[in-house]
Amino acid sequence: MKKIYLMIFSILLLAAVGAGCSNDEAEKTEMKAQAGEKVELTVSAAVSLQDALNDIKESFEKENANVEVHYNFGASGALQQQISQGAPVDMFFSAAEDKFDKLVEEDLIREKNGIDLVGNDLVLVVPKDSKKEIESLEDLTKAAKISIGTPESVPAGQYAKQTLENMNLFKEVEDRLVYAKDVRQVLTYVETGNVDAGLVYKTDALNSSKVEIIAAAQADLHDPIIYPVGMINDLDHAKEAKLFHDYLQTEASMKIFEKYGFKGL
Repeated sequence: MKKIYLMIFSILLLAAVGAGCSNDEAEKTEMKAQAGEKVELTVSAAVSLQDALNDIKESFEKENANVEVHYNFGASGALQQQISQGAPVDMFFSAAEDKFDKLVEEDLIREKNGIDLVGNDLVLVVPKDSKKEIESLEDLTKAAKISIGTPESVPAGQYAKQTLENMNLFKEVEDRLVYAKDVRQVLTYVETGNVDAGLVYKTDALNSSKVEIIAAAQADLHDPIIYPVGMINDLDHAKEAKLFHDYLQTEASMKIFEKYGFKGL
């Protein structure tokens, strides 16, 4: 009986210590905020948002000196998987609704804590001063190499594949496709002339002086290009995350998004 009582006592003691540690962490976070120490936020975001979000971070941190924003840029599918596997992230800013919805389904983001914030367009680009006769999406049949993002993990690649399939071009050009880890890598392949053409977001193309936009894909050829953003559940820095989440929706932030070619929804 003594052994049983000792085991029960040990379990209760461990539970109490665990709860105390948890409370201590929350208290430390609160004390840091009160003491004026910086609270660090981690935001996983689609790489196509990089330029706009860096501008927004600069203006946000000027107005909120106690909050420091750190970005983890990448393909939305890869970022979603990282968060599903427990990556310590405060917010997720996806380039596709389906990747965002997976985290909602997994109860990692509450639907009320997310918003569809901006939209984008898919465009065909070629290297500046290209000698290839590519003047439309249909002309991709003349290209030797075409780059798109890996459709399974890169939303821009998913939209590109849908466009090519709906134009009955995918099977014809499939053996010429060069897949990239994210939309920025597609842009780099085109900029360096490693491929004859690529399908990227308009926002990326507009910010490159080394490519030429040939055509935009019709909106009805692919799923809507919508960027949802939301806060991860059970945050240590919920107050600061909401502050940044709200700031992304301000008129000042929306002007920055529009400057880089994003569309308000």
